[in-house]
Amino acid sequence: MSLEARDISFSYVPGRPILHDVDLVVDPGERVALTAPSGRGKTTLCRVLSGYLRPDAGTVLVDGIELSRARAARSGVPVVRTRGARAARDGVPAARAWSACDGVPAAPGSRGSRPRSPRSVQLIWQHPEQAFDPLLRLGRSLAEGVPSRAAARAGGSSGAGNLGAARSAAARLDAVRETGLLERFGIREAWLDRFPHELSGGELMRFCIVRALIAEPRYLVCDEMTAMLDAVTQAELWREVIAIADERSMGVVLVSHSPALVDRVATRAFSLA
Repeated sequence: MSLEARDISFSYVPGRPILHDVDLVVDPGERVALTAPSGRGKTTLCRVLSGYLRPDAGTVLVDGIELSRARAARSGVPVVRTRGARAARDGVPAARAWSACDGVPAAPGSRGSRPRSPRSVQLIWQHPEQAFDPLLRLGRSLAEGVPSRAAARAGGSSGAGNLGAARSAAARLDAVRETGLLERFGIREAWLDRFPHELSGGELMRFCIVRALIAEPRYLVCDEMTAMLDAVTQAELWREVIAIADERSMGVVLVSHSPALVDRVATRAFSLA
C-alpha cells in the first residue's frame, strides 16, 4: 500500500530529460518533501504522480495498481487523454497531457472530457485563482468535487431536468457541509455564493484544499500550496492538513522553498538534485 513512482523519466524537450529514472515510494501517513533547486523537476514530478502528465518511461502505482487503471477502476469509465489544443500548459506535448477528474480542476489550458470520479491522488496547485471556473460560484465548484457515493447518501440523485440538477447540486453541497471541512478551514457560508474573483488568494486556497479533501484521496500532492500566503495563514492551513492526513492515514507529497516549513511538516525529504 503506497504511492510509488518506478523509473520515471520525463522531458519537455526531446533529449533533455528533466526527470530521469526517478524512484519514489510514499507510504500512507508519510509526509514527503521533494527537494531540489528550481527547475529540477519538482513540479513536473508532482504532476506525474497525480496523473496530469504521462511519463516518457516508468510507471506510477497507487496501492499496487497502475495510476491510469486506478482512475478507471474508481470511476468505472476509461481514462481520457487530451489531444492537440487540449494539452496542458507550460509546453507539455499534447500526447502526454492527461485530463483531470472531478474533484480536481482540469490542468489550466486543458479542455478535455473528464472521468466521472475523483482521483485517489489529488493535486493542489500553487495558484488557487487558476483552479476554479471563473463563471461558477464557489459552492457549485465544491459540489462538483463530491464523490458520487456521498452525493447519493445525501439524496443527490432525485429529480429530473433542471430541477433535478439543482437538487443534485444542493445535495452535494450539503454533503460537503456534513464533512465539517468548511468549518475546519474557516470557509464562511457567504463565500459559497461568490465567484472566484471576489475572494482573496488565501480564501481561495481554503476552497482548493477542501475540494481536494472531499474527494477522499489516498494521497495528497501539495505543490507550493501556501507559498503565496502569509505565515499565520500557512501555519493554520498546514495544521489542519496534517491533522486530517493523520486521521485518514493519508500520504502527502509536498514542495516548498521554505526550509522551516519543510522541517515542521515533512516526516522525510526526497532529493531530486
